[in-house]
Amino acid sequence: MFDPKEIPELKAKIQERAREDFKILEELREDMRKIKHDVRVIKPRSATAVSLVASDGGNNSIVFDPFFLQLVRVVDSYGKKLFLDVITPTTDTDELSAAQFNEDGSPRTALGYMMKDIGVKPLTLNQLSHMIPTGKEIREKFSGVNTSWVQVYRDLCEWAVLYDRICNHQFATDTLIVRDGQLRSKLFRGEYFIRFRENIEKRIKEIYERDRRKVYLVGIAKRSKVISRYQLAMMLENVFPDGEPRYVRVPRDLEKKVYIWSEYARGAETTEGEAPKFVAGDMYLVRFGKRSGDPIWAVDILSSQTDQAQEILGYLLSDAIDGFPVPLYPRCLQKAHEHAQVVGFDLDILQDQIYGSVKEALKKEHKDHILEMTRLTLDVSARRYE
Repeated sequence: MFDPKEIPELKAKIQERAREDFKILEELREDMRKIKHDVRVIKPRSATAVSLVASDGGNNSIVFDPFFLQLVRVVDSYGKKLFLDVITPTTDTDELSAAQFNEDGSPRTALGYMMKDIGVKPLTLNQLSHMIPTGKEIREKFSGVNTSWVQVYRDLCEWAVLYDRICNHQFATDTLIVRDGQLRSKLFRGEYFIRFRENIEKRIKEIYERDRRKVYLVGIAKRSKVISRYQLAMMLENVFPDGEPRYVRVPRDLEKKVYIWSEYARGAETTEGEAPKFVAGDMYLVRFGKRSGDPIWAVDILSSQTDQAQEILGYLLSDAIDGFPVPLYPRCLQKAHEHAQVVGFDLDILQDQIYGSVKEALKKEHKDHILEMTRLTLDVSARRYE
């Protein structure tokens, strides 16, 4: 603890440093003044809102040391299962790659379809993403492999389901597809994400020309560095005044000031320098509520649809007004989270299944040890709350 005599000195130093850094806040306020005149009011519209989301990694883990299973499950806001797999950090990724295709080479899963359609060659997960190890690396030195690749695989599955939904689905009405997270990714190797974006844009255009149905794609981030950095400046400059839901587009140069890696703010409009390998959307700051204290979200709109921002955000507003339990946040996304969660009784069933699978693999004289082991792994200390 601080000595009470040190508190005045610390207080004086903090105030001094704050005064010295006040110029940073002034710069941020100036940035907000530049975009303030571009703020627009959102008018609600009616459309079908569909959300695709993978359940959080923490809810997907089934652990019985030394066994660790990752449940990869993607569902939509209606609770429909769109992808299901179970992997471990030691899963042979060559075999996992092959499992995405039938014996004749045709795609067996949404991930296999995406890999083939964007031209991944050879058709392996390591070729799709540099963050996934080769099968050889897993087989020869699995203890030295970064286990986070299982989360990368899960995220790629979510991207693949979104891709498959747009490219192979018939739409009876105008539809807004909402992704949990921004329309940006560093998981794809080379220019595969560029092909991903271009193919989706092409398919959306074809759907409208053939069926006269509009399909929109947006991504909403739970957290945003842009909002974190500019939150105070937005409040001081009253960028979003009371009265109506509002939005404003974030210029790329402002994004670049926030992100450590400038390429994360290079969009499809880029004509010089390195190709925009990681970005498929344009960012908007959006407040669905009418009060200055209501939450502001970072929404990415597919770059080719940015001229339809008013229409798209109007559809999103209609869904966000009924947001529950998180107010003023798209209800379709929250429903997808509810369906995707693997908790409670479902998690208990899966946990028992791994116990049973391990027991089946053991010799007869060792099977009783599983029961004893499960008893020992119970949180005995939790009984004090019973």
